[in-house]
Amino acid sequence: MDSGEYEMSIYYVYMLKCTGKKTGEVSLYTGSTQDLVIRVNQHQSGKGARYTLGKDIELSYFETHLTRSEAMKREYAIKQLTTEKKWCLVKEFQQRMEQSSEK
Repeated sequence: MDSGEYEMSIYYVYMLKCTGKKTGEVSLYTGSTQDLVIRVNQHQSGKGARYTLGKDIELSYFETHLTRSEAMKREYAIKQLTTEKKWCLVKEFQQRMEQSSEK
């Protein structure tokens, strides 16, 4: 890398829809990462957070940030939301994704 160049990092805040394999209970898990694909794969393989162990997971929401600090602040803010507001974020996100794929 030249001294005039720099590597730009992107940080992700994401929510996973978690469904208990035995109970069928559905919940949301919120986290942040620099590599969304690797982190989701870690959760799916049982090497993510303890909360997601024994659950089927589905990436339901994500957003990007330019700094780790911004991502961590947003992760905290989402975790403070009511469950209902978290599901609203997921629904709005999925609608935007559907609309963009129709174009």
